[in-house]
Order: sequence, then structure tokens, then C-alpha cells
Amino acid sequence: MLTAICVCAVLAQTPQPFPKPGAPKPATPTAPAPTAPPPEKQSPRAPAVQPPTKPAGSTDVPTEATLGVHIYPGAEFLGSFDAGKGQRYYLFGTNNSFVETVNYYKNVLKQKGELVFDEPAVHEFDIGKFKEETMAFPPSVTVKDYVWGGSAGYLNPKRGKQPERFKTIIQIVPATAF
Repeated sequence: MLTAICVCAVLAQTPQPFPKPGAPKPATPTAPAPTAPPPEKQSPRAPAVQPPTKPAGSTDVPTEATLGVHIYPGAEFLGSFDAGKGQRYYLFGTNNSFVETVNYYKNVLKQKGELVFDEPAVHEFDIGKFKEETMAFPPSVTVKDYVWGGSAGYLNPKRGKQPERFKTIIQIVPATAF
């Protein structure tokens, strides 16, 4: 009886910790990709094998053309992040005030947007239609005040670079995936 309990305890799975926010997702097993025959064995009519298009990474600096919306003048690109369902969101920092930044987007987007939170102030502008089946987040420009309540601001993720902190952060979720 004691042997059976020991064997069961040894064979039992060890519980895994919950994933932490920002931690990389574990790889899911997939079928191996088909390999192309070596170039000398391809027929002259066979199309060349093209590498897959790489998704935008956290260091790829987006443009207004790729985002489909104006980037606040002088805002610094801080990074892009996987939002899920093939979407990314892009963060920009500025040391202009929250009010100046919101007023800029009110004028450029020709809409008043919505004050989502009063404290700390968060203002959102919709820039496209949300499709729940294919999107994790609605296409939008979100502006957040990071010096509210005496905070020193959003820490610059580029260590050792100036400015050390940003007063206002702009998050852009494009209307289309790219």
C-alpha cells in the first residue's frame, strides 16, 4: 500500500505557476513546417520560397502612414507590444502636458473623444470599428497623465536616455493589423 502511494506521488504532475503579466507565452506544439527541396532539385518553374513576413517588433519605429493616425509632434517612440489576436499597441512618450496632448488629438481627429478616468486622467479617441471576433482592443488613441498626484512621470524604458521620465503617454492601437 505504501509503495502504491509513493509511486503515485512520484508520477503526479508538478503544478505549474500561473503566467505573469509580460512573461513570454509558452511555445505551443505545432506541426513541422514543410521544407523546400534544395535549390538544385527545384524545377525551373517552381516559385522561390519566400521567408515569412516578420511582425512589427518592439524596436520597429512605426510611422503615421503605418499607424493610420498622427503621432504627437516630438513624441518619442517607446515600444510596441503584442495586444493579442494579431494586434499590437504602440507607446509614445512626451513631456507636454496631458491637456495639450488631448487638445492636439481633439483637433487632429476632429472629435472630442472620451475622458475615461478623472484621476489619473485617461482620455480615449476611437479611430476605427471594434470587431470582437478579430480584435483584442478597439482601434484607438489613448492619452494618460503620468504626473497626476505628484508622480514623477512614466520611467523611460530606454535606460540612461533622456528624458528620464515622461509626463504624458500616448497609446495607439491601429485600426488595421500590419
